[in-house]
Amino acid sequence: MTGAIQMLGLRLRPVLTAICLGAAGAMMSAPAFARGPEGIADVAEKVIDAVVNISTTQNVEAKGGDGAEAMPQLPPGSPFEDFFEDFFKNRRGPGGKGGSPRAHKVNSLGSGFIIDASGIVVTNNHVIADADEINVILNDGTRSRAEIVGVDKKTDLAVLKFKPEKPLTAVKFGDSDTLRLGEWVIAIGNPFSLGGTVTAGIVSARNRDINSGPYDSYIQTDAAINRGNSGGPLFNLNGEVVGVNTAIISPSGGSIGIGFAVPSKTVSAVVAQLREFKEVRRGWLGVRIQQVTDEIAESLSIKPARGALVAGVDDKGPAKPAGIEPGDVIVKFDGKDVKEPKDLSRIVADTAVGKAVDVLIIRKGAEQAKKVTLGRLDDGATKPVQVSTKPSETIEKAPAQKALGLDLANISKDLRNRYKIKDSVKGVVITKVDEGSDAFEKRLSAGDIIVEVAQESVSNADDIKKRVDRLKKDGKKSVLLLVSNATGELRFVALSLQ
Repeated sequence: MTGAIQMLGLRLRPVLTAICLGAAGAMMSAPAFARGPEGIADVAEKVIDAVVNISTTQNVEAKGGDGAEAMPQLPPGSPFEDFFEDFFKNRRGPGGKGGSPRAHKVNSLGSGFIIDASGIVVTNNHVIADADEINVILNDGTRSRAEIVGVDKKTDLAVLKFKPEKPLTAVKFGDSDTLRLGEWVIAIGNPFSLGGTVTAGIVSARNRDINSGPYDSYIQTDAAINRGNSGGPLFNLNGEVVGVNTAIISPSGGSIGIGFAVPSKTVSAVVAQLREFKEVRRGWLGVRIQQVTDEIAESLSIKPARGALVAGVDDKGPAKPAGIEPGDVIVKFDGKDVKEPKDLSRIVADTAVGKAVDVLIIRKGAEQAKKVTLGRLDDGATKPVQVSTKPSETIEKAPAQKALGLDLANISKDLRNRYKIKDSVKGVVITKVDEGSDAFEKRLSAGDIIVEVAQESVSNADDIKKRVDRLKKDGKKSVLLLVSNATGELRFVALSLQ
């Protein structure tokens, strides 16, 4: 993916460039099928009064090195250098000397939409983040002060409320799950502070993960969205909101036809909780999960590779009393298929706290059904799987055994002290990793502890050597290791036997 992912809030006024067509270009007209469905104009007319501009103001104190306001950092040779230099000299007074720090206001513009005629507005969190004052501007120019009902940083959503002076137009959420690739959608917002602007395009992709948060599942569209469109709605041809425009990929900051919207299924659930609780209450399973790679799938006899591999179970989490264990692969949760770890994270988060759900796992090649009553996610309750990146170390003593490109030794008091291994951690210590080995590529390192080999616990280095030799003899292509770090955090690693 090229270009930079950018949030769409607007802070600077753009320089407009006119593009002229030659005579031939001016005479050309697009065929009817290229102009899109005729219903776009009807939808736009029906919903545009529900789309609002969001204007925010933030008070900022800027200081230079001598206490004066700081001049913006500009590229060398910028045509604005002289302008800003003169401007800041005048601000500083005679001689260009700085005085006491001055507070100045920074304005930001974005978009939003009304979902309740009482004055409830949905927008992006990044549009109103750190704002000292928020105003909602209706399509006819009416301006009203707004207050924050609640925000959710993980999905970049916010709910605002203002007191309307007259009847409002509100829009409803549609079902983003029914969107099809190639389906027409309409974006309305406030690009570059131009005011209510309608653009149209198609759904280019669904369930996009752009690594902006833990629950990414964006709708991708080629409808033109730009800076200032943040928080604006993406409509289907029924005039229903199917997404909230949030980010674009662009090397220049302008639209290149790759925009992303939070799907309405996510938005509606988050908004409902923000309105009711002023916060989002997400379900919690109490497991650490990782990807089921082809090698891991082969080791676990899972075809095709799918699901979320349980790398660790929280002792106080809901999964433990339900009988879920490290090494289990969750393939279905509450009736929904789990193709990869991100799927499970989203499904669990969207499930009501306290709900009893059916979970289908694969354990040692066989499916098992479990019943779990979800807890409530605390942001500090779980951690992602951490992969050690520390360099390999050598120890003075010779290794007790060698296998898989690893020097292995039984845990001793000396090794516990050397690698600061907790007393509760059991297994076989890795004392050296051969460079160029598969283990080195998988980021195993000295001080890691092998707890299981092929889902069987190990307590000495000879056990590992024997089990690896047996797997090779049986024609296995890879071996699955359960590895712990010094603090007891677990992860699975599949190493090639070839």
